[in-house]
Amino acid sequence: MMTDFSISDHITKKRTYFSLGKTKEFDFRRQQLTILKQLIIDNEQAIIQALQADLHKPELEAVTSEIVFALKEVELAIKSLRNWTKPKKAAVPWQLLPSSAKIQPEPLGVVLIIGAWNYPFQLVIVPLIGAIAAGNCAILKPSEIASHTSHLVAELIPKYFHSDYISVVEGGIETSQKLLTEKFDHIFFTGSNHVGKIIMAAAAKNLTPVTLELGGKNPCIVDTEIHLEHTARRIIWGKFINAGQTCIAPDYLFVDKKIKDQLLANLEKCLKEFYGEHPEKSPDYARIINQKNFDRLVNFLKNARIIIGGETNPNEFYISPTLITNISFTDPIMQEEIFGPILPIIEYTDIEEAITWINSQPKPLALYLFSQNKNLQQKVLQATSSGAVCLNETVIHFTVPSLPFGGVGNSGIGSYHGKASFDTFSHYKSVLKNPFWLDIKLRYAPYKGKLSILKQLLKL
Repeated sequence: MMTDFSISDHITKKRTYFSLGKTKEFDFRRQQLTILKQLIIDNEQAIIQALQADLHKPELEAVTSEIVFALKEVELAIKSLRNWTKPKKAAVPWQLLPSSAKIQPEPLGVVLIIGAWNYPFQLVIVPLIGAIAAGNCAILKPSEIASHTSHLVAELIPKYFHSDYISVVEGGIETSQKLLTEKFDHIFFTGSNHVGKIIMAAAAKNLTPVTLELGGKNPCIVDTEIHLEHTARRIIWGKFINAGQTCIAPDYLFVDKKIKDQLLANLEKCLKEFYGEHPEKSPDYARIINQKNFDRLVNFLKNARIIIGGETNPNEFYISPTLITNISFTDPIMQEEIFGPILPIIEYTDIEEAITWINSQPKPLALYLFSQNKNLQQKVLQATSSGAVCLNETVIHFTVPSLPFGGVGNSGIGSYHGKASFDTFSHYKSVLKNPFWLDIKLRYAPYKGKLSILKQLLKL
């Protein structure tokens, strides 16, 4: 682990490197993005193996949610970089002609990217794409909890990038605390709400802007006007990929009482289709990251009425896909984000009940509604606030690069993905230019006799 001096030294070297102006050059940025793309392609199998070692992540999930996702993001950045970096013309009031104006993106400087353990590769690499595209230097801090992936990232980055440009710092809480005492030009953090508050407090001491990608209890409302089989399939998939350890997974279901029994039957059917009678033996089902999170999730099951699942194996950090019912809003499982393979199911008779409960809680990162009723869709969109909304779908909005991804309120600050990543790591500088060939004296002192003329001009 680095000493205080070495962390400070890393930052100093990056500031020196940044001051050379090389990272601002278009060709340099595009070249570095191409190098990052090659890093991902060259090391696909090593990335898969690290993810399997950390989370028992199925190969398909590792490839689609981490590797291909990162590749698509970097390919978009390479393709779009010329357009993103171009200054954009801005309108000027006619009274200020012949002035012209533009908005010019510029890099922030040296940025810190702190990743999370649940998607430990792409949650450091995708923000890095935005940082490179915008022209910054970066320090990456992967999650020490996903140690195999953290070590791999720390091993790969120096092989492809100059250490004065991009480097990796590994370590636990103590390392993070040391990093946060330093002055950065932006901090990008993905993780829990609790740690997000610590990051923001530390950043405030240096007036460092932050992007906080947090989480929350994402509600999933199920109306009667649905396709039962497709609804069940999409809910089960969104909830149980990565064993429920996804910040945008449905956290709990609000189901119309009229359709609850039918939906439960279909959910059970889908679970068996996806993972078989014994999910522990399925190659397609992940594991809980560590003992601490395993114990926390097992505690949720102690007083729950389990419909299906509930099996655990502490030796493998295994918890089966579990559906529970008869939940009270005061139960511990409804007081914090579950972040695991347990899905509470709550029935409602009036949609207003569900909306009232959702609005009484901190704003979630995502909200899901299954309904073909367009009036209900509009009602939920207007009556609730969340980082994102999916209608008749779960989770896949994360993969759409034209949709900025981020939270609101307790679920986060700022956004990224696609151009939003470039925007996050850029300052949009306003530039006004006025030629010398015309210089009207109305604005200059002495002001006597000019006010009435200026008022008339400003009215036009």
